[in-house]
Amino acid sequence: MSSAFMEFLGAAMPESVVGIGICVVLLAGIFSGRRGGEVSYVLSLATLVIAAWATGAVAGGTVTMPGGAFVVDPLARLLKLFSLAVMAAVLVYSRAYLREKRLDAAEFYVLALFALLGVLVMTSAGGFLSMYLGLETLSLALYAMVAFERDAPTGAEAAMKYFVLGAIASGCLLYGISLVYGVTGSIAFGPVSESLAASPSLAGNVGLGFIVVGVAFKFGAVPFHMWMPDVYQGAPACSTLFVSTVPKVAAFALAVRILVDGMAPLASDWQAMLVVLALLSLAIGNLTAIVQTSIKRLLAYSTISHVGFIFLGLVAGIPAGIEAALFYTLVYVLMTAGAFGVVILLSTGGIEADALDDLRGLNRRSPWFAGMMLLLMVSMIGVPPLAGFYAKWAVLSALVDAGQTWLALAGLLFSVIGAFYYLKVIRLMYFEDGPGNAALQPALDFRAVLSANALAVLALGLFPGPLLALCAAVLGTG
Repeated sequence: MSSAFMEFLGAAMPESVVGIGICVVLLAGIFSGRRGGEVSYVLSLATLVIAAWATGAVAGGTVTMPGGAFVVDPLARLLKLFSLAVMAAVLVYSRAYLREKRLDAAEFYVLALFALLGVLVMTSAGGFLSMYLGLETLSLALYAMVAFERDAPTGAEAAMKYFVLGAIASGCLLYGISLVYGVTGSIAFGPVSESLAASPSLAGNVGLGFIVVGVAFKFGAVPFHMWMPDVYQGAPACSTLFVSTVPKVAAFALAVRILVDGMAPLASDWQAMLVVLALLSLAIGNLTAIVQTSIKRLLAYSTISHVGFIFLGLVAGIPAGIEAALFYTLVYVLMTAGAFGVVILLSTGGIEADALDDLRGLNRRSPWFAGMMLLLMVSMIGVPPLAGFYAKWAVLSALVDAGQTWLALAGLLFSVIGAFYYLKVIRLMYFEDGPGNAALQPALDFRAVLSANALAVLALGLFPGPLLALCAAVLGTG
């Protein structure tokens, strides 16, 4: 074998480890009987640890597969390590919930690992074909995870909506890719960018429009957000937790790889589209969240508003803007993972915590976890010295530096509006009486991970410099 091929095999080791882990977890679940869920949980965590080691063990620099379909660069390594860490937290949060709901089967862990495999492929995609294969691997697993609780009619309905709308979005993305291929004669991002710069065409712009539709759907941006509130509410809490976190890392990779790397010559066109999507997402997300009575739907519309901020970072059109969008994505995923961790914590005793009223009196039941939720909500508002403040500050600063002050003012305005519904959550936890005063006593691993999750948001707010510098370094802007 050539040295280049051996180098590629080493670079693709994380994907190989997860692929092997899927087979092992599935077989272990079949032959472990009643203990299949517990064994699958342990094996899944072991798979994540080994995959993280394999990711970190790959030499620095950039490794490109012959033909350019698969690329391992610093950005891919960061996104992979972050996805693996968040995935581990998701499994820890989900363990007790799955056991109590009698859903603790190997199939959940297999589906989660399949989705993770799609995320890893997307972060290293060097062309449209590999990106699309990773996207479909992720999407098909997500459809099944949403409908994982087979006896719940809301889950089946949410999965069907997600599947139909997802199929339409994937079709739009694939059609846009076919138009770009027809214009450029290539599906690798580098040659596509060079061809579009050399010979712009109307067909390329039309293809870009369809591609942006696919990107917006995967983020859940308005007006392609219709699936998100129903999926968040209808799916089991553990599936909602997964859908709201790890796939957003893949969505960022999708946007950067395709738009920034592959469609850079058409930047002014896709930035104009993202301006509209960002403003609509900020407006609809924040205003609609105010009237929600479901905590899951509230967090769904909160996600839509955060997507608007991520798009504003990409709209800035300068390296600092992309850096800010990456920083915002990482911070958002941490905040959302912790928030849904608290929702899962409340889903005990046969109760599926969905209504905002389920948060009433949380401070009396568990002052510590109420404090953790307080940190997460205040960070989502964007109050210093928490990470959410610096995430928003980085995006708004990039917009001002790019001469788009009006967009920065719009983002600031909608952030103030969005503070209302986060403060409502805080009021329910601290100033309202709950239905009961039974103390919450989660397992030690759950308690440790949720505490670390929320405190990480505080730590990143107190010391944002290292992560901001890392984001700049992996993007080549630092």
